[in-house]
Amino acid sequence: MRGSVILAGAVLAIWTLVYLVTQVLVDPPLTILPTIGAGTVLTVAVVLGYPSALRGPRGRGGARVGGRAVRREERDRLEAARGVRDLAAAGRSVPLRSGLTPEAARRTAELLQPMLSGDAIAITDRQDILAFVGPGADHHRVGGEMQTRAAVRAIEKGRTVVVQDRAGLGCKVPDCALQSAVIAPLAIGSRVVGSLGVFQARTEIPPKQLVEDMATMLSLHLELAEMDRERRLATHARLDALRAQINPHFLFNILNTIASKARTRPDEARELLLRLSEFFRYAVRQEGHFAEFAQEYYFVRTYLSLEQARFGDRLQVRYDIDPQVLTSRVPVLTIQPLVENAVKHGIADKKEGGTVRLRARVDPLTRTTSIRVSDDGIGMDPAVLARLMRGQDEGAGGDDEDGTLSGLGSSAHAGVGLRNITERLETLFGDRYDLSISTPRGGGTVVDLRVPMT
Repeated sequence: MRGSVILAGAVLAIWTLVYLVTQVLVDPPLTILPTIGAGTVLTVAVVLGYPSALRGPRGRGGARVGGRAVRREERDRLEAARGVRDLAAAGRSVPLRSGLTPEAARRTAELLQPMLSGDAIAITDRQDILAFVGPGADHHRVGGEMQTRAAVRAIEKGRTVVVQDRAGLGCKVPDCALQSAVIAPLAIGSRVVGSLGVFQARTEIPPKQLVEDMATMLSLHLELAEMDRERRLATHARLDALRAQINPHFLFNILNTIASKARTRPDEARELLLRLSEFFRYAVRQEGHFAEFAQEYYFVRTYLSLEQARFGDRLQVRYDIDPQVLTSRVPVLTIQPLVENAVKHGIADKKEGGTVRLRARVDPLTRTTSIRVSDDGIGMDPAVLARLMRGQDEGAGGDDEDGTLSGLGSSAHAGVGLRNITERLETLFGDRYDLSISTPRGGGTVVDLRVPMT
């Protein structure tokens, strides 16, 4: 705004001067054409030269930022700040995000060497060298113990060590080419797990602030990697818990059913025994956290065929499966526990029996797989449903007498298994899944599960 006012004032002054010269001071006054021509030429010259006048003369010792002269030292400081930002941007993709391993350390050292103004880069754990790039690699060997006392001090004290001469570096090899260094600890929380060392083959030390900033970013990546590892372990533990909680009463009841058919219907008993072995083989040996829906579907059908052999006509099953969903991947051992609850707590306690329905759809637009398990059994106690929807501890009432996986229909116990399944889903998907339970007016229980396609 200020520049526009100045320019407008200059144009006004030009035309005033042209008027005075051509119309007042000369006699006779000039005609209109020369007057307008002179004013136009001067106006154009001022407009074209105005930006250069604002920038001012270019000197060797500085620049102008916002109309204010900046000394060479200030300009260097701005460039250093830009270097820090570039370094931070590169730090977002460092390989240590996968953990403090030799391969990740090597790739990280190679990435950082041209950025940290160092002749050599070293990354260590608490005892050994994981990566070393640059002069001195002949004796600072990967996999060997740390060769400098300075690196040991940085890890033991948990703070940055700056070394300005070879004696302070304390390398075990007397003719080592390295003379100065900045060594910063790498930490996960308050626990020091290693170090980042930037070495020079001259007495000029590397930029300490840059090294510390990068060590902080590497520590953050290591902390995230540790959280990922703990989350994977927790997910494995929950899956193992589900396998361990496979209902022992289900096994006993099926074995009794097989035994009762062994004399009168030996072929049927043999078929049931084969299905039972397939059921446990899949539950125990399935690897990973995801499987194709077709595999989980076969597992559910095997389970229900065993239950139908026990309940007879009291248990009816209806399947409504979209063929497109068969190739989608879903969390293992998630659908069968929901179906088991429908049988154990919806149908088993209903004198005349009932029907369990399994419905599955895939939505390519939202890239989600929707699964519904419903029954027309005795339904769920409203108090239990309220606790489930609030996410409270369902297991406060103790275990069911049959130790079922989740006990959705029991008013005494809503089940450890349901919490287990929910925690697994949260670990695998965060807030991108949805699990809801409802009790229709007509009776029974409906469980809807929606998970993203993987």
